Amino acid sequence: MRCHVCQWQCTISPGKTGVCQVRQNRDGSLISLNYGEVSSVAVDPIEKKPLFHFHPGSSVFSLGGWGCNFHCIHCQNWEIACTELPEASRYLSPEEAVRLTKHYGCKGIAWTYNEPSIWFEYTLDMAMLAKAQGLYTVYVTNGYLTPEALDEIGPWLDAWRVDVKGFSDAAYQRLANVRGWKGILNVAERAHSRWNMHVEVVTNVIPTINDDDEQLRGIARWMVDSLGPSAPWHVTRFFPMHQLQNVEPTPTATLRRAVEIGRAEGLRFVYAGNIGGISEDTVCYSCGSVAVRRSGYSTDIVALKDGHCAKCGADLNIRVGSESGQE
Repeated sequence: MRCHVCQWQCTISPGKTGVCQVRQNRDGSLISLNYGEVSSVAVDPIEKKPLFHFHPGSSVFSLGGWGCNFHCIHCQNWEIACTELPEASRYLSPEEAVRLTKHYGCKGIAWTYNEPSIWFEYTLDMAMLAKAQGLYTVYVTNGYLTPEALDEIGPWLDAWRVDVKGFSDAAYQRLANVRGWKGILNVAERAHSRWNMHVEVVTNVIPTINDDDEQLRGIARWMVDSLGPSAPWHVTRFFPMHQLQNVEPTPTATLRRAVEIGRAEGLRFVYAGNIGGISEDTVCYSCGSVAVRRSGYSTDIVALKDGHCAKCGADLNIRVGSESGQE
């Protein structure tokens, strides 16, 4: 049988599983082995995802599962992503997850910590329930979902926070052993243009792998051309992790250069993460006023009205709700 959830599109023999190891061909049916099996449950600020232009200041109910369809050598959550489903896992039904979201005062649900697409059936069921209850929904993803699967969940998914790990075959091959990485860009474009999802991009900038000007400029150009100049780009500091312990943390100067490259290519909002000394405030590109001030995960809405600058009216591409403290 062939699985059409992610772009591996695995052909799975009877009794076997695909790359993600959580969908099994059982008597001619593809069975999800991880439905509702959670590894992580938390109430997070939405900025932690990171999403800076989506309901700023709100809390989001965050759920993680087990496993991944990538096996990245620098994975920050390798304890849950690079493992098989343990026997002592906790089951959480979609109905209970939505109930807990509202109980804890969260404005939405994010599937995060590991790749949500390998949980596809579970996230789809929960997203439908969440939207019926007036909650927002977020995928924090490597972006390898197929266009067909995206179209199935598209009506119930509000935000697509996608990793773009590099902009070359060599970078994706080394980091994730993935060759068809341009499909990630195509699906992000589809999420934005067809389904009107809010899209933010994260690039973990890793010395000697994806920190060259050509790749950074390529990501920024693609974003401007395909997602628009107001799409937020987060360039984050790498720290040695998992199987990539022999590379030093990203120098501050490298992140500053990445921010400069993004802005030079036309991006209005470029944020440097995992590092101090560089502002993460949202500043209006038109009049220079601070619209949203951030210190760590503390967010202060300064001059924002209906997603626009309250001073000059410029569209800041910020999706807001009453929880954001807007006027």
